[in-house]
Amino acid sequence: MTDSGPPMPLTRRRAAALLFLPLAPMTAPDAIADATHPQLASYYARHAALLGGVAWGWSGEGPPRRMRDGLVQVTVAKDAWYGLTADGTLLRWADDPQRAVTLRRDVARVAAGASGWIAIDRDGSAWQAGPDDRTVRVMADVVDACVGDSADYLVTRDGRVHVRGLAHRGQYGDGLLRATPDYTATATDAVAVRAHTGHGVHLRRDGTVMGTGGNRYGPLSSHGLGDKADRWGPIFSGAVAIATGSKHTVAIRDDGSLWGWGEGYAIQPAKLMDRVVAAAGGDTATLALDAAGALWQWEAGRGPRRVELPR
Repeated sequence: MTDSGPPMPLTRRRAAALLFLPLAPMTAPDAIADATHPQLASYYARHAALLGGVAWGWSGEGPPRRMRDGLVQVTVAKDAWYGLTADGTLLRWADDPQRAVTLRRDVARVAAGASGWIAIDRDGSAWQAGPDDRTVRVMADVVDACVGDSADYLVTRDGRVHVRGLAHRGQYGDGLLRATPDYTATATDAVAVRAHTGHGVHLRRDGTVMGTGGNRYGPLSSHGLGDKADRWGPIFSGAVAIATGSKHTVAIRDDGSLWGWGEGYAIQPAKLMDRVVAAAGGDTATLALDAAGALWQWEAGRGPRRVELPR
């Protein structure tokens, strides 16, 4: 485990405040995406930012374009953007944001990725859909979800991490190397989970970042480096929020500092920026939103460069 400073105790109340993970039914859909917070999202080369209720989207290092107003969460998959409105309406669009389709209502938060999307209703019910958008209720009392490239993850109110999907790279984190048809609980005491290409990370209540799965490029720091880790192991301490890309991982600490490790960065976690309020990881990109409202992007470890929004 890399310890770059003393761990910050993460109480249940502070975890809920910082990670937008409500402990009771909400009246407004505070949400969390595949990033640290609902303002940012990145998946491979597709990126999105939600600033002042306005969703902006772009690909690679191209210029952002204005998409939709009145959203409380934005997230992305390879071929689409997803947006959540204040009344809990889940939308998806491809090239034309004005031709968005409604996927579900009364949604509190959403995750999207390779296998489809997961919506968490305001009562904590998790509904999963594949490419055909047919939803199946998969679990109750869910507070967080992530759709990875090879395995999907849920966190329930009791802190358990549940995994379903491929296991050949150790994605389950309990030593299992074969897929299961149903979700399997493999970790406890979690408040958030993120996943990407063959690996997953979750954040424990005490601020420890745990990782499992493929680690050829270092998204799990030195845990199983060079091949894979088939069990959850500690890789960072003192975190309050996490995000992961295909080959790297980032975490925000209680003091607002952003840390990163994996391809494009050092294998051991290193500080990237101060005063960060949200972050996301894609293929080679890292996005960060600072306390002054400025949007930043690293590409393949370069940068950071400020992302300018069109006037």
